[in-house]
Amino acid sequence: MNLIDCHCHTANSPDGEGSVKQLCMRASELGLAVLGISEHCEANRLYSKEHYGSEPKNEYEIYDNICIFEKSMAENTASIYECPKNLTLLCGIELGQPYADFCGSQSLIEDKRLDFVIASAHELCGKEDFAFLKYTKENVNGYLKEYFETIYQMCKWGKFDILAHLTYPLRYINGIAKLNVDISQYNEIISESFRLLIQNGKGIEINTSGLRQPYGLTFPTLEYVKLFKELGGEIISIGSDAHCADDLGKGIIDGIKLAEAGGFKYISYFKNRKPEFIKI
Repeated sequence: MNLIDCHCHTANSPDGEGSVKQLCMRASELGLAVLGISEHCEANRLYSKEHYGSEPKNEYEIYDNICIFEKSMAENTASIYECPKNLTLLCGIELGQPYADFCGSQSLIEDKRLDFVIASAHELCGKEDFAFLKYTKENVNGYLKEYFETIYQMCKWGKFDILAHLTYPLRYINGIAKLNVDISQYNEIISESFRLLIQNGKGIEINTSGLRQPYGLTFPTLEYVKLFKELGGEIISIGSDAHCADDLGKGIIDGIKLAEAGGFKYISYFKNRKPEFIKI
């Protein structure tokens, strides 16, 4: 089985550890064919806190994300020439909250060093990361409604390659707060988001991080992998969302099996912003 991991982080991300070299060595040990480095770059904090006139709400709200981007691009591209010969190293970025600054995001991702861009919605406008919100039975559906509307707007913009961890809020709502929310009420807007991705030649990822967390499932689950395929989706990527070398590759085989169960015969990654396909 050809193994890929196209979502991982190093110490260049505020919540990551280790170096690109360490990830490359670990990827080689695991027999990965493709490794995609995707450091965090939050579009709502591209510039200094003075620029926004705000202060961080928690330790992970780091400003000057353009500096993080430049550092990661430099290390990623330098590492391409040093990584093991049996490994394809890809230079990517996880662009968080592009809807907060579509213009700044567009400028950033025009960088020719990028192989791929995955887009995430970690925060709703004006609110903290979903990890820090307080959930109750009364407010949770309001958060989810706004989240999936935000995902739709992000897909409508569509300048990225892969939509990351579609069901991200459930990591905290179902996994931590233990509010077992059924998101099927949002299937219509999820389907519309998928149609936009498909029309623009974009894909989704199966993010396996939930398998090693209290949530216990992938983001998204099989139901939405099948839905994406049924609507005509062809591009599906796999990522562990590892923030250290020890978590690299975890759940990848499960993710590939899930893609196959969802009707996919190929998994995908982007190189030079163009999709490549690997037979399962």
